[in-house]
Amino acid sequence: MKLLESREAAFAFFKLALGDNYDSEEIIHLCCTAAHVLAAQNLQLLTQDVVSWVIGRVGTSRSKELVEFMWKNHAAYESDFSVLNTLMRGFLNVGMSSEALDILYRMRVVGVRPDLSAVTILIRLLLKIGDYGSMWKYKYGRKEDWNRFLENWTLSGDFQDCSLYDVTISWLCCAGILDEAMKLLQDVLEKGLTLSVVAFNSLIGAYSRAGLEEKAFESYQIMVKCGFTPSSSSCNYLLMALCRKERLQEARTLLYRMSEKGFPINKVAYIVLLDRYFKLNDLDGAQILWNEMKDRGIYPDAVAFTTLIDGLSKAGMVEEAYEVFLEMTAIGFLPNNFAYNSLIWGFCNSGMMTEALKLEKEMRLKGLLPDIFTYNILIDGFCRQGKMKSAVDTFLAMHRIGLMPDIFTFNILVGGYCKAFDMVSADEVVNKMYTCGFDPDITTYNTRMHGYLSIRKMNRAVIILDKLVSAGIVPNTVTYNTMISGICSDILDRAMILTAKLLKMGFIPNVTTTNVLLSPFCKQGMPEKALLWGQKLREICYDFDEISYRILDQAYRLMQTDIELVTVRATYEKSIFLDFLMYIIFDYLSRNKPHKIENDSCLKLIESRFVTL
Repeated sequence: MKLLESREAAFAFFKLALGDNYDSEEIIHLCCTAAHVLAAQNLQLLTQDVVSWVIGRVGTSRSKELVEFMWKNHAAYESDFSVLNTLMRGFLNVGMSSEALDILYRMRVVGVRPDLSAVTILIRLLLKIGDYGSMWKYKYGRKEDWNRFLENWTLSGDFQDCSLYDVTISWLCCAGILDEAMKLLQDVLEKGLTLSVVAFNSLIGAYSRAGLEEKAFESYQIMVKCGFTPSSSSCNYLLMALCRKERLQEARTLLYRMSEKGFPINKVAYIVLLDRYFKLNDLDGAQILWNEMKDRGIYPDAVAFTTLIDGLSKAGMVEEAYEVFLEMTAIGFLPNNFAYNSLIWGFCNSGMMTEALKLEKEMRLKGLLPDIFTYNILIDGFCRQGKMKSAVDTFLAMHRIGLMPDIFTFNILVGGYCKAFDMVSADEVVNKMYTCGFDPDITTYNTRMHGYLSIRKMNRAVIILDKLVSAGIVPNTVTYNTMISGICSDILDRAMILTAKLLKMGFIPNVTTTNVLLSPFCKQGMPEKALLWGQKLREICYDFDEISYRILDQAYRLMQTDIELVTVRATYEKSIFLDFLMYIIFDYLSRNKPHKIENDSCLKLIESRFVTL
């Protein structure tokens, strides 16, 4: 093995020579002796390879025999530390954490200190085997191992290097075990041991992602009290916590205060804020922040440009987004798939399919392969314009380059055919879904129901509803609203039967439901009923949307005009039925209206919360 040039070749020769002969006690002892000889020649990595391989073959049952033999004869070849470190790493390499812990304790007994990197690996292994879906309930019964290690070693002062604690706290945070992470941090500080800003940032970041912004700020304050200067990551995590709660003014104030104090502010902080402004559709705030970023000498990078392109495209400002795109490429940044897809989506959403196709071609010319999302956007754009042939051509082009459609692709095509009132083709797409291994989802069923209702085929819509339930899919609010829309225009007897069926399914209304019911009052010559129910909903502080107000405005105009209503007034029975439906919705909303708690004390002002700033 020593004569071979590389570690890999030597280890391969070892495995070839040994073959399957590792069951006998003699062979195990010979392997241990070979490991000792290799260690004595300072071939530690190769020694670990050999020991790990043998441990993996003999398993837990015979591992103690191997340990005792190597320990018994090690003095003639290598030191206490060398043999124990090799054994510990051997067990770690095969994931045997309990056995690695036993070696760790033996090290302590003989008075040698384990390698810090080995202990770090052990910590990761103990955390990795945990079932983090249920806190501290470990799949493999390792909770006791972890507690033994944490109590007897980590907090004993054996390791003064802060990186051990940083790794432990970071992994606890990654696992979502935040209470234990905070407890460990506090215990370490109480013992006067060392930590670094990495441990604090891990906690701040984890609390921010979990929506526990007060805990994030608490961790920040502890960090500052311990004399640490916040890093860029600290600032970014705090901004993220505020942005998640849509408290952008506080986030801006925090950004300015940190900048004034000389704390490091980087592009990420601005990108976090910029992204949130776009998500809240505050385009003015986003533009001010973008200009401010440049004024402060923090010039945007590719990520910032992509964020701006995406936000402008989604806001319908596709021409402005394209200007930013051109500026980005002129500077020398190469747009990625996300930037192209955002801009293509903006063009498709604005009906500018020619420009979208040009961008798709440009992607390929620049060596970027359009992905499934690119083609879904293009297919959806053609479907919105009713150009189903172009949509199908794009679908086939996707196949030709080796991209397989997903459930969204099929649903887009089903929706396109339904909007074109071509239910035969829509059903053919559903059959194609089955042949490609996809089962229709709730969106597929809802889209088809809406399509059949659009062409006044209530019976077919009801069949689709029954198939949905038979498939084990739970109807959602879209399902109910779609069917209620059909009920309002259907014959009375069938409408009553279908209503009873929907109520049995546990119907949960929303603002769309109220709009679906308020609109027929106007269409069927009963604007006074729409205004009456609108008033009742206002009395329970119900939140209308823009469509609701539009319907109520129309009802008010119809009441004020002397012009005879174009529509024929509904029959007395139909009027009673619509009132009955509206009463069911009103009763549910009255009993389940959210109790708004106007209390912002849980989030104090920046000035009082960040006294250290």
